Amino acid sequence: MRLGVLDIGSNTVHLLLVDAHPGARPSAYAEHKRSLPLIRYQDAEGAITEEGQHELVDFIREAVAFAEVHRAEDMISFCTSAIRESANGAEVLARVDREAGVHLAELSGDQESAMTYFAVRRWQGWDAGSILNFDIGGGSFEIAYGQDELPSHALSLPLGAGRLTRDWLPADPPSPKAVKKLRKHVEKRLEEAFAAFPPVEAPVAVTATSKTFRSLARLTGAAPSAAGPYVKRHLRADDLHLWVNRLAAMTAAERADLPGVSEVRAPQVLAGAIVALAAMRTFGIAQLEICPWALREGLILNRLDALMLEGHLTHDGRPGVGHVNLNTDTLLPGLRLGVR
Repeated sequence: MRLGVLDIGSNTVHLLLVDAHPGARPSAYAEHKRSLPLIRYQDAEGAITEEGQHELVDFIREAVAFAEVHRAEDMISFCTSAIRESANGAEVLARVDREAGVHLAELSGDQESAMTYFAVRRWQGWDAGSILNFDIGGGSFEIAYGQDELPSHALSLPLGAGRLTRDWLPADPPSPKAVKKLRKHVEKRLEEAFAAFPPVEAPVAVTATSKTFRSLARLTGAAPSAAGPYVKRHLRADDLHLWVNRLAAMTAAERADLPGVSEVRAPQVLAGAIVALAAMRTFGIAQLEICPWALREGLILNRLDALMLEGHLTHDGRPGVGHVNLNTDTLLPGLRLGVR
């Protein structure tokens, strides 16, 4: 079947079409995406502006048309922290439903963290042992840990690279004082999170997902994306420490000339590096592995598992293209999310 995944993130709005069936590896067929940093379209009260809403609805209409042209049979549509935490998130979701005919499922931070872990587990396999995964988005930072297919602990913190850049590093380049304050803030939040986490059981695979981690790994010498997803990519804390200091002295334009850093993400790569380094140091991680699968793949695999349990891939009453086929109440049955 051809399955669409419409991902409304904090930095990018992205439709991915894959050809897949239960038990098989999803194979990318086509994609349609646009840079739309919704976190920058928030007013002083934290509401998404009229301009931001218009851009969002316009893209979703394009995405639905793209999915229809390419004969998608089913589509998962979801949003994360940019809309979840905005002051007018409910109104934005209602407008998307009304004007674009798409119901966006609003994933909680814990669900986002858990579904990303789920994708990592499928990629790494059971021989990885325990898994500790980090994911840096535009609005939030997710941490998940466990020994099973779903995590025993999943947590989302308001430490996204876009959010921190907007709130803590407005100057270009940022002042040393601002960078120091941000580092202390991030370290404090991560120390609080670490204190509530259980001891990590060996053997453990420490992994990272998201464009931010891929960019940081590329900066420190990992293979470019053109080398494909099966090339092993790692990120060392010592290398990252050097790059945090270098990035802090650069303007956004200078960062955009670095390998693996796009013009859109150049302003926020410093904040992302600060979070990544603080997380590795707090959890005592010297090196981690970059995993190519993340939230989108987790939701795809979850959907395929549900279809397999139902005993069929399609049915007469399935939702049409553009409508979510995801029940967030039963997305993670039996999983107690959050740090205990």
